[in-house]
Amino acid sequence: MKVYSDTNIGLSREENQDRVRSALIDGGACFAVVCDGMGGQNAGSEASERAVNIVFDRITKVFRADYESKSIRNLLISSVTTANSVVYDTAISSLEMSGMGTTCVAALVCGNKLYAVNVGDSRLYLINHEIRQITKDHTIVMRMYESGEITREQIKNHPRRNYITKAVGVAEAVVPDYFEFDLTENSSLLLCTDGLSNYCDEADMFRAAKELAPEEVPGELIRKALENGGSDNITVAYMK
Repeated sequence: MKVYSDTNIGLSREENQDRVRSALIDGGACFAVVCDGMGGQNAGSEASERAVNIVFDRITKVFRADYESKSIRNLLISSVTTANSVVYDTAISSLEMSGMGTTCVAALVCGNKLYAVNVGDSRLYLINHEIRQITKDHTIVMRMYESGEITREQIKNHPRRNYITKAVGVAEAVVPDYFEFDLTENSSLLLCTDGLSNYCDEADMFRAAKELAPEEVPGELIRKALENGGSDNITVAYMK
């Protein structure tokens, strides 16, 4: 498996506060992490930059191909919690950075196993014979949907759809969601910020994954999001 990524400022933002890093690591394992920063002025960029680098550096320097599942789980979770501590400490020590935070979704593929973590509303999709969202958005509207207040169709255009309930760096501690799956031979993975998922349908994601060369997928999906309005930063990492 290899990984391809791209990011775009979008049509309305003055700054790209998204970050993505990816690499092939020990034993041919494949890793990608995507962050979407939040905060005024440069605070969002600072949060996502710090978080993506901490998670990436920790995974790529510590991971070994002979790790058992429990060790990989602990490594992924500790990478996010370490990033949370650094971003939070920075936020409370600087008035300019106060309130900053970032989403974070990370996926590691070792052999035929997927290991992933997420905080916030950046997403991970698994694609084989269908497309399936693996992560659950940590948002107000998702809570409303789960409690029966709104329907799934109402989520996309709800006025509070961008209100995040959990992020890296906004509280002293955070517990990321953790996922572990077996992959089939034809599986691929898509990590993205909400700049993609809000402006690109899952059907378009699935079609791109099935019809295009892997290295063309991120660029095509960003083009589609821009075509559909693309008012947010857009970031994609595709693993195939």
